[in-house]
Amino acid sequence: MEPMSNHDDHNDDRLIVETGLDARVASIIEPVALDLGFRLVRVRMINNNGAVMQIMAERPDGTMSVGDCEELSRAISPVLDIEEPVSSTYNLEVSSPGIDRPLVRREDFETWVGHVAKIETGYLINGRKRYRGMLLKVDGDDLLLRRDNAAAGEEKECTIPLAAIAEGRLVLTDDLIREALRRDKALRTINKVSGRNIETADN
Repeated sequence: MEPMSNHDDHNDDRLIVETGLDARVASIIEPVALDLGFRLVRVRMINNNGAVMQIMAERPDGTMSVGDCEELSRAISPVLDIEEPVSSTYNLEVSSPGIDRPLVRREDFETWVGHVAKIETGYLINGRKRYRGMLLKVDGDDLLLRRDNAAAGEEKECTIPLAAIAEGRLVLTDDLIREALRRDKALRTINKVSGRNIETADN
């Protein structure tokens, strides 16, 4: 696969983006990632037992091999050294989004319809900010979700504006694992024909 350098081709901007320091780091590394043909999924600074700059990325087809992680890490390390968004010492960790991946683009919600996700909104919608349930469909600018924890008398299906979602993530279930393995096998078959190795790098 040839690196893609035309940023206009990437019309699938993330709905869910970072704030503060994470946003600063994302603004520095995203152009580098795009030039190499990767899409940024999430940047997060984690300070448990030492600072870690966690960067999740993937190719447009959803794959991210060990070699891809190494390539992206080598490319962004010198840029981060020059820009110095973080003054303290940290470890850089580049990985794939994993099976129970964050949902950050409209395409993510559409791709994983039929699977369970946790959703948190930036403001109250129908009296709540946290939802868990099956992704039913994306309809215009809204996400339709079937809640699996609705109380008696509450509507099971709810509509959440995509613009209101502050965080979304798939829930690890047997169905999700089976589907992820099926898709991985299909991609391996396709990429075997093109001679590309996609040994995955799930975090």
